[in-house]
Amino acid sequence: MSAIRVKKGDQVLILAGKDRAKRGAVSEVIPGKRKVAVEGVNVLKRHLKPRGPGKPAGIVEFNAPLDLSNVMVVCPKCDQPTRIGMRVLADGSKMRACKKCGEVMDE
Repeated sequence: MSAIRVKKGDQVLILAGKDRAKRGAVSEVIPGKRKVAVEGVNVLKRHLKPRGPGKPAGIVEFNAPLDLSNVMVVCPKCDQPTRIGMRVLADGSKMRACKKCGEVMDE
Protein backbone atom coordinates (compact mmCIF):
# COMPACT_ATOMS: atom_id res chain seq x y z
CA MET A 1 0.00 0.00 0.00
CA SER A 2 1.36 3.43 -0.91
CA ALA A 3 1.92 6.22 1.56
CA ILE A 4 -0.74 8.84 2.19
CA ARG A 5 0.48 12.12 0.73
CA VAL A 6 -2.46 14.25 1.85
CA LYS A 7 -1.97 16.30 5.01
CA LYS A 8 -4.26 18.20 7.34
CA GLY A 9 -4.89 21.69 5.95
CA ASP A 10 -4.34 20.74 2.27
CA GLN A 11 -6.83 22.10 -0.25
CA VAL A 12 -8.49 19.18 -2.11
CA LEU A 13 -10.93 18.71 -4.98
CA ILE A 14 -13.68 16.10 -4.60
CA LEU A 15 -13.73 13.68 -7.57
CA ALA A 16 -16.78 11.51 -6.82
CA GLY A 17 -19.98 11.43 -4.82
CA LYS A 18 -22.73 13.91 -4.05
CA ASP A 19 -20.22 16.75 -3.52
CA ARG A 20 -18.27 16.19 -6.76
CA ALA A 21 -16.29 19.23 -8.02
CA LYS A 22 -16.32 20.99 -4.64
CA ARG A 23 -13.14 22.18 -2.96
CA GLY A 24 -12.33 22.21 0.73
CA ALA A 25 -9.58 21.97 3.31
CA VAL A 26 -8.70 18.62 4.89
CA SER A 27 -9.70 18.69 8.57
CA GLU A 28 -8.69 15.13 9.49
CA VAL A 29 -6.66 12.29 7.96
CA ILE A 30 -7.41 8.69 8.99
CA PRO A 31 -4.43 6.70 7.63
CA GLY A 32 -5.55 3.28 8.94
CA LYS A 33 -8.76 3.42 6.91
CA ARG A 34 -7.27 5.55 4.05
CA LYS A 35 -9.93 8.23 4.53
CA VAL A 36 -9.97 12.02 4.87
CA ALA A 37 -12.55 14.40 6.31
CA VAL A 38 -12.99 17.66 4.37
CA GLU A 39 -14.56 20.80 5.84
CA GLY A 40 -18.02 21.54 4.46
CA VAL A 41 -18.13 18.41 2.30
CA ASN A 42 -20.10 15.18 2.89
CA VAL A 43 -21.98 16.76 5.80
CA LEU A 44 -24.22 14.26 7.59
CA LYS A 45 -26.68 14.63 10.47
CA ARG A 46 -26.83 12.35 13.47
CA HIS A 47 -29.76 12.28 15.91
CA LEU A 48 -28.39 11.85 19.44
CA LYS A 49 -30.09 10.76 22.64
CA PRO A 50 -29.21 12.55 25.87
CA ARG A 51 -26.11 10.93 27.37
CA GLY A 52 -25.88 12.65 30.72
CA PRO A 53 -26.00 16.19 32.06
CA GLY A 54 -23.20 17.54 29.86
CA LYS A 55 -24.43 16.05 26.60
CA PRO A 56 -27.97 17.08 25.63
CA ALA A 57 -30.03 15.45 22.88
CA GLY A 58 -30.32 16.94 19.43
CA ILE A 59 -29.31 16.80 15.81
CA VAL A 60 -25.56 17.12 15.26
CA GLU A 61 -24.00 17.86 11.85
CA PHE A 62 -20.52 16.50 11.12
CA ASN A 63 -18.16 15.99 8.18
CA ALA A 64 -18.12 12.27 7.34
CA PRO A 65 -14.82 10.92 5.99
CA LEU A 66 -14.33 10.34 2.26
CA ASP A 67 -12.18 7.65 0.70
CA LEU A 68 -8.72 8.89 -0.23
CA SER A 69 -9.22 7.81 -3.86
CA ASN A 70 -12.11 10.29 -4.21
CA VAL A 71 -10.03 13.41 -3.50
CA MET A 72 -7.17 15.09 -5.36
CA VAL A 73 -4.82 17.65 -3.86
CA VAL A 74 -4.90 21.17 -5.33
CA CYS A 75 -1.43 22.68 -5.77
CA PRO A 76 -1.13 26.02 -3.92
CA LYS A 77 1.25 27.40 -6.58
CA CYS A 78 -0.56 26.58 -9.87
CA ASP A 79 -4.07 26.20 -8.30
CA GLN A 80 -4.80 23.00 -10.25
CA PRO A 81 -5.70 19.51 -9.00
CA THR A 82 -2.62 17.34 -9.28
CA ARG A 83 -0.94 14.14 -8.24
CA ILE A 84 1.83 14.42 -5.67
CA GLY A 85 5.39 13.21 -6.10
CA MET A 86 8.31 13.17 -3.70
CA ARG A 87 11.47 15.19 -4.26
CA VAL A 88 14.78 14.83 -2.40
CA LEU A 89 16.31 18.23 -1.70
CA ALA A 90 20.02 19.09 -1.55
CA ASP A 91 20.12 18.67 2.24
CA GLY A 92 18.71 15.12 1.93
CA SER A 93 15.17 15.87 3.18
CA LYS A 94 12.09 14.64 1.28
CA MET A 95 9.36 17.08 0.29
CA ARG A 96 6.05 16.74 -1.57
CA ALA A 97 6.06 18.18 -5.10
CA CYS A 98 3.37 19.01 -7.64
CA LYS A 99 3.45 16.74 -10.72
CA LYS A 100 2.10 19.53 -12.99
CA CYS A 101 4.27 22.56 -12.18
CA GLY A 102 7.10 20.75 -10.36
CA GLU A 103 7.08 23.12 -7.38
CA VAL A 104 7.71 21.91 -3.84
CA MET A 105 4.45 22.01 -1.82
CA ASP A 106 5.88 22.01 1.72
CA GLU A 107 7.99 24.88 2.97
